[in-house]
Amino acid sequence: MYIRDTIAAVSTAPGNGGIGIIRVSGDQAAMVGNTIFKPVYDGGLVSHRFSFGAVIDAQTGEKVDEAMAVYMKAPRSYTREDVLELQCHGGWVVVERVLSVVLSCGVRLADPGEFTRRAFLNGRIDLVQAEAVMDIIASKSEAALQLAQKQSEGILSKRLEDVRLCLLHALALVEAYIDFPDDDLGDTDTTAILSSVGEARRIVADLLLTFEEGRIIREGISVLIVGKPNAGKSSLLNRLLNENRAIVTHIPGTTRDIIEETISFDGLSVRLLDTAGIRQTDDIVEREGISRALDKISQADLVLAVFDASRTFGPEDQMILDEVADSRVIAVLNKTDLPQLLVLPDEGRFVSTVRIAALSGEGIDLLKQTVCKAFLHSTATDSREYVALSKARHRDALVSAEQSLTKFTGGLRDRNLELLALDLRDALQAVGSVTGQTATDEVLDLIFSSFCIGK
Repeated sequence: MYIRDTIAAVSTAPGNGGIGIIRVSGDQAAMVGNTIFKPVYDGGLVSHRFSFGAVIDAQTGEKVDEAMAVYMKAPRSYTREDVLELQCHGGWVVVERVLSVVLSCGVRLADPGEFTRRAFLNGRIDLVQAEAVMDIIASKSEAALQLAQKQSEGILSKRLEDVRLCLLHALALVEAYIDFPDDDLGDTDTTAILSSVGEARRIVADLLLTFEEGRIIREGISVLIVGKPNAGKSSLLNRLLNENRAIVTHIPGTTRDIIEETISFDGLSVRLLDTAGIRQTDDIVEREGISRALDKISQADLVLAVFDASRTFGPEDQMILDEVADSRVIAVLNKTDLPQLLVLPDEGRFVSTVRIAALSGEGIDLLKQTVCKAFLHSTATDSREYVALSKARHRDALVSAEQSLTKFTGGLRDRNLELLALDLRDALQAVGSVTGQTATDEVLDLIFSSFCIGK
């Protein structure tokens, strides 16, 4: 990659739309604007001010499209380089034509994520904030969006910087004794070292505890609806979706295949899967549907086991309990608008038990809240200072840092100072790989290659 050359790309999504944006970044951005953009009013492009005019093919003099242009002089831009953005009509042919005119000025097409990579390399953002940009674009829920926005603002980065400073302080004390080998490590400095390392370990441990919740906020959860035929599974799905997505009849075995939809429960992305009613049957097609349902149980983050509360507990209900015995389960007692006959054995095995009437909607809001509480002890909307790990890369790096610090603390009084210093450097390396201070080119290539072109 040639970092100093000028790049260009379409920054809006493919397809037709109201507006198409072409972004240019690099030393030649102003030249491109002055070459192909002709403003209606004299004065040329002024930094950080929009100008109305037309994009012109410099080779033919032909007008390509009306457009708005804004030039942003470095370092006050997304990449901290000179940036030009052209806003034209959003038809795909028009956008491609404008991009072609831009590229004809001698700039090259940007690689995926190259604008954000330049923002990182030029020090405007760190690697956590760069990854948060993609998470903002890919957010599946309000909670995921807010978590990504907080990471893009640097809240997680600040916590990691606190860890780094603690480790640097401890390392400085250790290396001071390495430089003066005739001196013994005194009690005062040992206490200071342990204090700094202890604070770093505390922050790392606290962050690691947030990973599962952060991952769930970012990725969402899968919720499998199971039950015997006519327990009300499909009625529950339709009520949760507020549409008639699944066929509901009085005939048992109506649902044969898995029906999947994604919705939001109080800001949490939930992938709902409705399944065939579980029972003993000779119907070949229905048996295949039941087999698929059973296969999905172990893969789901949560199972909603739906029971008909208007009927007594029977063999098919027991079959449901046996199949979900090793899963995280909320028992959903449906048809509470009818006389109640069901008594579930050992309700303590469930995460919770919720009573609903799927046809009327009674208890549905409580069920949604119960699902969220099963995974989120706090949410990204609780506080502006909420911070959580949400990526396995971050988690793995901090696990490595924690292991190095545990090794350091256990050997502080007995091991060679050079080896102790190595433990601290290993921890610093791990923490720095998260923020990008010590990330390798291979890691950077992998991260930014997942971005879209134009971002």
